[in-house]
Amino acid sequence: MSAPIRLLLADDQALVRGALAALLDLEPDLEVVAQVGRGDEVVDAARASGADVALLDVEMPGQDGIQAASALRTAVPTCRSLIVTTFGRPGYLRRAMEAGASGFVVKDTPSGQLADAVRRVAAGLRVVDPALAAESLASGASPLTAREAEVLAVAAGGGTIADIAHTLHLSEGTVRNHLSSAIGKTAARNRSDAVAIATRQGWL
Repeated sequence: MSAPIRLLLADDQALVRGALAALLDLEPDLEVVAQVGRGDEVVDAARASGADVALLDVEMPGQDGIQAASALRTAVPTCRSLIVTTFGRPGYLRRAMEAGASGFVVKDTPSGQLADAVRRVAAGLRVVDPALAAESLASGASPLTAREAEVLAVAAGGGTIADIAHTLHLSEGTVRNHLSSAIGKTAARNRSDAVAIATRQGWL
Protein backbone atom coordinates (compact mmCIF):
# COMPACT_ATOMS: atom_id res chain seq x y z
CA MET A 1 0.00 0.00 0.00
CA SER A 2 1.39 3.43 -0.97
CA ALA A 3 2.05 6.11 1.63
CA PRO A 4 -0.89 8.43 2.41
CA ILE A 5 -1.02 11.94 0.95
CA ARG A 6 0.25 14.30 3.64
CA LEU A 7 -1.91 17.39 4.21
CA LEU A 8 -1.31 20.82 5.72
CA LEU A 9 -4.42 22.80 6.73
CA ALA A 10 -4.26 26.60 6.98
CA ASP A 11 -7.37 28.40 8.26
CA ASP A 12 -7.66 31.07 10.94
CA GLN A 13 -10.93 29.59 12.26
CA ALA A 14 -9.93 26.75 14.59
CA LEU A 15 -13.40 25.16 14.49
CA VAL A 16 -13.43 25.02 10.69
CA ARG A 17 -9.85 23.76 10.60
CA GLY A 18 -10.63 21.01 13.12
CA ALA A 19 -13.76 19.90 11.29
CA LEU A 20 -11.88 19.76 8.00
CA ALA A 21 -9.08 17.74 9.60
CA ALA A 22 -11.57 15.27 11.09
CA LEU A 23 -13.31 14.76 7.73
CA LEU A 24 -10.13 14.30 5.71
CA ASP A 25 -8.53 12.00 8.28
CA LEU A 26 -11.42 9.58 7.69
CA GLU A 27 -10.02 8.92 4.21
CA PRO A 28 -7.57 5.97 4.33
CA ASP A 29 -5.18 7.54 1.81
CA LEU A 30 -5.08 11.03 3.38
CA GLU A 31 -3.27 12.15 6.53
CA VAL A 32 -3.38 15.61 8.12
CA VAL A 33 0.19 16.25 9.31
CA ALA A 34 0.07 19.97 10.18
CA GLN A 35 -2.39 22.75 10.98
CA VAL A 36 -1.77 26.52 11.15
CA GLY A 37 -3.96 29.56 11.68
CA ARG A 38 -1.87 32.16 9.84
CA GLY A 39 -0.79 32.49 6.24
CA ASP A 40 2.76 33.46 7.17
CA GLU A 41 3.19 30.14 9.00
CA VAL A 42 2.43 28.01 5.93
CA VAL A 43 5.90 27.75 4.39
CA ASP A 44 7.62 26.76 7.66
CA ALA A 45 4.88 24.23 8.44
CA ALA A 46 5.13 22.72 4.96
CA ARG A 47 8.89 22.34 5.31
CA ALA A 48 8.67 20.84 8.80
CA SER A 49 5.86 18.40 8.03
CA GLY A 50 6.82 17.33 4.52
CA ALA A 51 3.25 18.03 3.38
CA ASP A 52 2.30 17.06 -0.17
CA VAL A 53 -0.76 19.34 -0.40
CA ALA A 54 -1.62 22.52 1.52
CA LEU A 55 -5.31 23.42 1.85
CA LEU A 56 -5.40 27.21 2.21
CA ASP A 57 -8.17 29.56 3.26
CA VAL A 58 -8.09 32.93 1.47
CA GLU A 59 -8.61 35.34 4.36
CA MET A 60 -6.01 34.77 7.09
CA PRO A 61 -3.85 37.05 9.25
CA GLY A 62 -0.17 37.52 8.44
CA GLN A 63 -0.58 36.56 4.79
CA ASP A 64 -3.65 35.61 2.81
CA GLY A 65 -4.02 32.20 1.20
CA ILE A 66 -3.19 33.48 -2.28
CA GLN A 67 0.06 35.03 -1.05
CA ALA A 68 0.81 31.81 0.84
CA ALA A 69 0.29 29.78 -2.34
CA SER A 70 2.77 32.00 -4.15
CA ALA A 71 5.30 31.67 -1.32
CA LEU A 72 4.87 27.89 -1.31
CA ARG A 73 5.48 27.63 -5.05
CA THR A 74 8.83 29.38 -4.57
CA ALA A 75 9.98 27.99 -1.22
CA VAL A 76 8.51 24.45 -1.18
CA PRO A 77 7.66 23.52 -4.79
CA THR A 78 7.02 19.89 -3.81
CA CYS A 79 3.97 21.00 -1.79
CA ARG A 80 1.01 21.81 -4.02
CA SER A 81 -1.69 24.21 -2.86
CA LEU A 82 -5.48 23.94 -2.94
CA ILE A 83 -7.51 27.02 -2.03
CA VAL A 84 -10.56 26.06 0.07
CA THR A 85 -12.60 29.15 0.85
CA THR A 86 -15.98 30.52 1.78
CA PHE A 87 -15.43 33.35 -0.66
CA GLY A 88 -16.09 32.02 -4.14
CA ARG A 89 -15.20 35.23 -5.97
CA PRO A 90 -14.05 35.16 -9.60
CA GLY A 91 -11.18 37.56 -8.91
CA TYR A 92 -9.87 35.30 -6.16
CA LEU A 93 -9.85 32.34 -8.53
CA ARG A 94 -7.90 34.17 -11.20
CA ARG A 95 -5.37 35.53 -8.68
CA ALA A 96 -4.97 32.11 -7.05
CA MET A 97 -4.19 30.44 -10.38
CA GLU A 98 -1.71 33.19 -11.25
CA ALA A 99 -0.06 32.67 -7.82
CA GLY A 100 0.52 29.01 -8.59
CA ALA A 101 -2.35 27.31 -6.75
CA SER A 102 -3.26 23.92 -8.21
CA GLY A 103 -6.93 24.11 -7.26
CA PHE A 104 -9.74 26.27 -5.97
CA VAL A 105 -12.92 24.97 -4.31
CA VAL A 106 -15.50 26.42 -1.93
CA LYS A 107 -15.98 25.19 1.63
CA ASP A 108 -19.46 23.79 1.06
CA THR A 109 -18.01 21.21 -1.36
CA PRO A 110 -19.13 17.73 -0.19
CA SER A 111 -16.38 15.92 1.75
CA GLY A 112 -16.05 13.16 -0.85
CA GLN A 113 -15.52 15.70 -3.63
CA LEU A 114 -13.02 17.62 -1.51
CA ALA A 115 -11.03 14.44 -0.84
CA ASP A 116 -11.05 13.68 -4.56
CA ALA A 117 -9.86 17.24 -5.29
CA VAL A 118 -6.95 16.70 -2.90
CA ARG A 119 -6.01 13.45 -4.66
CA ARG A 120 -6.11 15.10 -8.08
CA VAL A 121 -4.01 18.05 -6.93
CA ALA A 122 -1.49 15.63 -5.37
CA ALA A 123 -1.33 13.82 -8.72
CA GLY A 124 -0.34 17.06 -10.45
CA LEU A 125 -3.75 17.98 -11.88
CA ARG A 126 -5.64 21.26 -11.61
CA VAL A 127 -9.02 21.33 -9.89
CA VAL A 128 -11.41 24.28 -10.11
CA ASP A 129 -15.01 24.63 -8.99
CA PRO A 130 -16.85 24.54 -12.39
CA ALA A 131 -19.48 27.17 -11.55
CA LEU A 132 -16.81 29.57 -10.33
CA ALA A 133 -14.66 28.92 -13.40
CA ALA A 134 -17.56 29.85 -15.66
CA GLU A 135 -18.25 33.00 -13.64
CA SER A 136 -14.58 33.97 -13.75
CA LEU A 137 -14.48 33.65 -17.53
CA ALA A 138 -17.65 35.71 -17.84
CA SER A 139 -16.45 38.50 -15.57
CA GLY A 140 -13.00 38.84 -17.17
CA ALA A 141 -9.75 39.98 -15.62
CA SER A 142 -9.43 42.80 -13.12
CA PRO A 143 -9.34 46.19 -14.83
CA LEU A 144 -7.11 47.60 -12.09
CA THR A 145 -3.35 47.94 -12.40
CA ALA A 146 -1.24 46.49 -9.59
CA ARG A 147 -0.64 49.99 -8.19
CA GLU A 148 -4.32 50.96 -8.36
CA ALA A 149 -5.25 47.77 -6.50
CA GLU A 150 -2.56 48.52 -3.90
CA VAL A 151 -3.85 52.06 -3.37
CA LEU A 152 -7.44 50.82 -3.06
CA ALA A 153 -6.41 48.14 -0.59
CA VAL A 154 -4.78 50.73 1.65
CA ALA A 155 -7.75 53.08 1.15
CA ALA A 156 -9.99 50.33 2.52
CA GLY A 157 -8.51 51.13 5.93
CA GLY A 158 -10.23 54.51 5.81
CA GLY A 159 -7.18 56.76 5.97
CA THR A 160 -6.80 60.17 4.36
CA ILE A 161 -5.01 60.81 1.06
CA ALA A 162 -1.99 61.85 3.11
CA ASP A 163 -2.14 58.63 5.14
CA ILE A 164 -2.26 56.49 1.99
CA ALA A 165 0.58 58.46 0.41
CA HIS A 166 2.72 58.02 3.54
CA THR A 167 2.01 54.28 3.73
CA LEU A 168 2.88 53.64 0.08
CA HIS A 169 5.69 56.24 -0.17
CA LEU A 170 3.87 58.08 -2.96
CA SER A 171 2.97 61.71 -3.49
CA GLU A 172 -0.57 62.79 -2.62
CA GLY A 173 -1.13 63.75 -6.26
CA THR A 174 -0.16 60.25 -7.42
CA VAL A 175 -2.53 58.69 -4.89
CA ARG A 176 -5.38 60.93 -6.09
CA ASN A 177 -4.66 59.95 -9.70
CA HIS A 178 -4.69 56.22 -8.90
CA LEU A 179 -7.89 56.54 -6.86
CA SER A 180 -9.58 58.52 -9.62
CA SER A 181 -8.58 55.92 -12.20
CA ALA A 182 -9.78 53.06 -9.98
CA ILE A 183 -13.12 54.77 -9.37
CA GLY A 184 -13.59 55.19 -13.11
CA LYS A 185 -12.60 51.61 -13.96
CA THR A 186 -14.96 50.14 -11.36
CA ALA A 187 -17.79 52.53 -12.35
CA ALA A 188 -17.99 53.49 -8.68
CA ARG A 189 -19.56 56.58 -7.15
CA ASN A 190 -16.63 57.32 -4.85
CA ARG A 191 -13.59 55.82 -3.16
CA SER A 192 -15.47 53.66 -0.64
CA ASP A 193 -17.76 52.36 -3.39
CA ALA A 194 -14.71 51.44 -5.50
CA VAL A 195 -13.23 49.55 -2.54
CA ALA A 196 -16.52 47.67 -2.03
CA ILE A 197 -16.85 46.74 -5.71
CA ALA A 198 -13.22 45.61 -6.04
CA THR A 199 -13.47 43.56 -2.84
CA ARG A 200 -16.70 41.91 -3.95
CA GLN A 201 -15.09 40.93 -7.26
CA GLY A 202 -12.00 39.54 -5.51
CA TRP A 203 -9.68 42.07 -7.17
CA LEU A 204 -8.11 43.12 -3.85
